This record gives sequence, structure tokens and C-alpha cells, in this order.
Amino acid sequence: MTTRTTQRLQASFVRPTVTARLLRGRRRERPNLLGGLASVVWLVIVAVPLYYLVASSLRPSSEYLTAGPLSIPHHPSAANYSTVLSSGFTRYLVNNILVTASCVVLVAGLALPAAYAIVRSRSRFVEVGFTVMLMGLAIPAQATIVPIYLMITRMHLYDSLTAIILPTSAFSLPVSILVLTGTLRDIPGELYEAMNLDGATAWTALRNLVLPLTRPALVTVGIFTSLGAWNGFLFPLILTQSDSKRVLTLGLWNFQGEHGADTPAIMAAVTLSMLPLLVLYLIGRRHLLNGLTAGFGK
Repeated sequence: MTTRTTQRLQASFVRPTVTARLLRGRRRERPNLLGGLASVVWLVIVAVPLYYLVASSLRPSSEYLTAGPLSIPHHPSAANYSTVLSSGFTRYLVNNILVTASCVVLVAGLALPAAYAIVRSRSRFVEVGFTVMLMGLAIPAQATIVPIYLMITRMHLYDSLTAIILPTSAFSLPVSILVLTGTLRDIPGELYEAMNLDGATAWTALRNLVLPLTRPALVTVGIFTSLGAWNGFLFPLILTQSDSKRVLTLGLWNFQGEHGADTPAIMAAVTLSMLPLLVLYLIGRRHLLNGLTAGFGK
């Protein structure tokens, strides 16, 4: 009797557990209809402008004025791309690449040591500096354009690519340091202690420990800085003047006439200028989300 009673009791406890697991499994297998619908809506919102951009760049000017905005080009042509490439687009592209690459190197080279000092230092001066730096997130670039213009002219950097690189990098630093600080705080303190026991200096720990572990965050910082530098318009407009120092955002003005605009050529120029950023995103998209969510797990 004792053995049978025990078996019945065990069965009574096992059955609800198995039933609960089956119910949880069925709940997990239910499709997320709301999420799927939201994904489709978001896909349409993103895909329609991209389709309009590419389709318009393949239309002749005469067809652009008569065809519908979402209609398929009847006579697709690459003449607009030839017009763009023959109007100095290559020079603007090279300037954009130089500005973007310089900003990424400068921001990453300054943000990583700054974030390391903020996380590892216990100095009151560092804490105050970090607080002041975060205030830069609330200051728009438009509010500082007059002081920046005065500083650039007094430094004799006006009408140069350096005049674009310095303020663009400065306004990218606060967010970059914030992202890297969150990542460095996720690194266990035992790893730093092990490095100290081995006699490693702060620079050795930064190079051999911090740098490999912060690669996703550095990719995030690189993509964020690249977007700001590549699409920047205000600083190139105010701080440069000659045609040889123009970037892509200002180069689009070449297709803006006194009485109208060559819209298909503008669409072709925008399509070409979008391709490098698209390739950069596809390469670093795996690390982008990890870097943005770093520091929020605690």
C-alpha cells in the first residue's frame, strides 16, 4: 500500500508539471500577429521611399514629369548616373570619405581612453568632467555655430576639411563616450585585478583587455560617427567655400538651377552617396545592437 500510494502521489505531481510544460510550449509556438503586422508596416515605410529613390534615378527627365511617382520606369537609363559622375561627384565623394574616416579615427581614439578613465578612476575631477561632457548632449550644433566659426577663422582653418572634421568629431564624442562607458562597466573587475597582479600598466590593460572586449561598442561608435559625418550639412555649409572642399551634401546643389532642379540626377547622386553607408551598416550590423544595449543589463 505504501508503494502504490507513493507512486500515485508522484504521478499527481508529475502530470501537472508535464501539462504546464506543454501549455507553455503551445504558448511559445503561437505566432506574434501584432509583431508581424508591425514589421510589415515598417517594411513598407522603409521600402517605398527607397523604391522611389532608385526608380526616379533611372527615369529620363521627360518621363519623370509625366509618369506616376511609384510607377515602374518604362525606359530605364543610366544617363543620370553618368551626369552625376561627370559633374565632380568623385571629388565630393573623396572629400566625404576623408572627413568621415578622420572623424571615426579621432572619435574612437579619444572616446575609448576617456571612457576607460571614467570607469576606472575614482577622481572627483573625472566625475565632474563626465557630467559636464554629458551636458553636450543637450546643446544643438546650431546654437554654437557662431563661436565655432570664430574659432575656426582665428585658427586659420577656414575653407579646409579640418574645419569640418574638428566640430563634427566634437559633437560625436558625448554619445560615443556614453556608449563605451556602458560597455566598460560590464567588464568584470576580476579581469582588471588579474591584469594588475601580472604587473600590467593601465595602457597595457587598455590595449590587451579593454580593446578586444569593446569591439562591438567601437563598431557602434564608428557607425554613429560615420552617419553624422557623412550626412553633415551645417558645418560644410558655414566653414567651407571653395568647390574643391565641398562634400556630397553640398555637391547636390550643382543640380539645383535658378528656375528648377534636375530631380532624377539628384536622386542618382543620393543613391550613389547612400551605397557606402549601406555597405558599412551591413558589415557592422551584428555588433551594432550589442554596442547600443551595452550597460543596460545591470
